[in-house]
Amino acid sequence: MKELIASILRAAIARAQAEGKLSAAAPAPIVIEAPKDSAHGDAASNIALALARGEGKPPRAIAAAIHGAIELPPRVLEATIAGPGFLNFRMAPEYWHDELKRAAARGQAYVSPQIGGGRRVQVEFLSANPTGPLTVGHGRNAVIGDTLARLFAATGHQVTREYYFNDGGRQMKLLGESVRVRYLEELGRAAAMPEDGYQGEYIREIARGLQARHGAALADGADPEIFVKAAVAAIFAEINQSCKKLGISFDVHTNELDLMRDGRVAAVMAALRERGLVIERDGAQWLAGEKLGLPKDQVLVRSTGEPTYRTPDIAYHIDKLKRGFDLIIDVFGADHIAEHVGVIAALKALGHDPAPIRAIIYQFVTLTRGGEKIKMSTRKATYVTLDELIDEVGADVARFFFLFRKHDSHLDFDLDLARRQAPENPVFYVQYAHARLASVFREAERAGLALPDEAGAIDLTPLGPEEIELARRAVGFPEVVAGAVADLEPHRIPFYLLDLAGEFHRYYNKPANRIINPDDRRLSLARLLLARALMNGIAGGLDLLGVNAPDRM
Repeated sequence: MKELIASILRAAIARAQAEGKLSAAAPAPIVIEAPKDSAHGDAASNIALALARGEGKPPRAIAAAIHGAIELPPRVLEATIAGPGFLNFRMAPEYWHDELKRAAARGQAYVSPQIGGGRRVQVEFLSANPTGPLTVGHGRNAVIGDTLARLFAATGHQVTREYYFNDGGRQMKLLGESVRVRYLEELGRAAAMPEDGYQGEYIREIARGLQARHGAALADGADPEIFVKAAVAAIFAEINQSCKKLGISFDVHTNELDLMRDGRVAAVMAALRERGLVIERDGAQWLAGEKLGLPKDQVLVRSTGEPTYRTPDIAYHIDKLKRGFDLIIDVFGADHIAEHVGVIAALKALGHDPAPIRAIIYQFVTLTRGGEKIKMSTRKATYVTLDELIDEVGADVARFFFLFRKHDSHLDFDLDLARRQAPENPVFYVQYAHARLASVFREAERAGLALPDEAGAIDLTPLGPEEIELARRAVGFPEVVAGAVADLEPHRIPFYLLDLAGEFHRYYNKPANRIINPDDRRLSLARLLLARALMNGIAGGLDLLGVNAPDRM
């Protein structure tokens, strides 16, 4: 539709120029958007406002000149001028008939416009340190990242899903020491947990496994790395299991320790020193913030000689850029904002172009039950794990809820609502729409009614305004998907699905809108084609979210 309207406007502007009513040529591209209120039409352009300065005329006068030169094809019903000079267009029913047939014929694939052109995209997400089970906050990261990967893959991009984990440094030493303490306790020996040690029951389970395999052999003089490796292996096995429950997998795993061992982190430090960007202070080494336009200096290497997270991250992003991705997406929690800004500044200073890198910074999750917040603390082990959440509400609900707010908004996850099998639960509401549509086709089969193989053979003229509005919603889905990809906003998909399901439910609940009418085969077939497009759209949209589309509920 946008391309059709843009071509109409370009031709009209050219005619107005030829008649001497305008002097400026049409810009490229001409911006076409859907009006906020559908009562104003199906498409709108601000082209008259854009031309106003060059023409030296009021926008409405320019809009009138363009409007007077417009020649509408049969599939466009009308063009009108609105407000300060917007040109609004309303499509003819025949346009929606054609689009509806096209959508029904393509199946679920119609919701995924092929805009990728094979461009290579890397999505790095989750990337939780192997220090404990995944939390609810990790779940939001995982679902945002996986859904972005699904959207890019479905729209014709080559996608690499990547998990980067920090398996070096202070946290890992602290993890190993925590396991060692619990191991000694299992042997009946007294041991003091280090300050900020990990105290969850999972640490004791890892210690019991070591005690079962090694007895007391590790009690005296054992290499501390044994405890670290045992913890990492056990925790990663649990992380992978949690991901599996959500239908999430990764193509590549990259670890921080490799970047340290093969000299890439040291090379970053040397390159920063050469450029005078490292400051020695208090025994630590700092990135010179003022020289890079940062609000303050940032620690690169602690006084203990251990690098902070950002130093390997600089090396890691250099590696990402060298791999030649067209787009690199980092999914981070809000606590990583300052670190990410420092990494980008360092990349620029080292001569790398960070343009392909785009960060998704998501806000945190609060769990509520009975209107009360559930407190969470990872190290004190007073938190709800992602596994526990999935076991309570199911993977479909967890995925949908994690996406049902824009990533930069705080998410209140209402456990009571998530468990409710009722229309106020958005997942249930959307899935129920799909199940209802599936039941329509079972009813059609019982009535001996089936859509022909060629959708073009169906007469859609019996469809009324309410059905045309449903068709308009259904065939507009690909544009929403394209926008979600362009702006890295996966929340647009569940929002649109909820609106689409709501319009269908309101339509379906009216007795006059019975889809299968034994007394009117022509109307039944037209409505059945509409039902097919709606069903494909909802199923295709849910698939993009990694959520099931049940045929019965």
